[in-house]
Amino acid sequence: MDESRHAIVPTALGELTLTAEGHALTGLFFPEHWHPPTPAQLGDQVEAAADPLFPRTLAQLEEYLAGERRDFDLPLRTHGDAFSEKVWALLREIPYGATTTYGALAEQLGSRGLAQRVGQCVGRNPLSILIPCHRVVGADGSLTGYAGGLERKRALLELEEPAERAAERLF
Repeated sequence: MDESRHAIVPTALGELTLTAEGHALTGLFFPEHWHPPTPAQLGDQVEAAADPLFPRTLAQLEEYLAGERRDFDLPLRTHGDAFSEKVWALLREIPYGATTTYGALAEQLGSRGLAQRVGQCVGRNPLSILIPCHRVVGADGSLTGYAGGLERKRALLELEEPAERAAERLF
């Protein structure tokens, strides 16, 4: 079961490709993802329901998309370089309903000058949604690139938006 495998699952955001190695998820990719998995990362295609990890992942995604879950309890494995791993660790710390900027993440890593490099790592996050890269916005609060498309990023941020901020936006 340590070999790479993948399954395609239907969600409210469209069909997602989940990849795994052993007992850990290694990827969650949207259709037309900017940085899709390589054939080696994909591995064999399996029936999602027959795999021990994919049904649990899909159930948690469905709960999240229904507004019933804020955190995921899934084994994740990333294969980035040291800098990417630091960026992805910071993404995991962004609370549900909050956003931050590339510059703020760069400052946490030691220099605002790292913002572009941080942006590249955020864009290559292999576990979209599960490692919440959608919570990173431009310095002026604008929605900037998202590997799954800006419409999906907007939908995820609106899903997580605190009720009081949503109410203000309606007026």
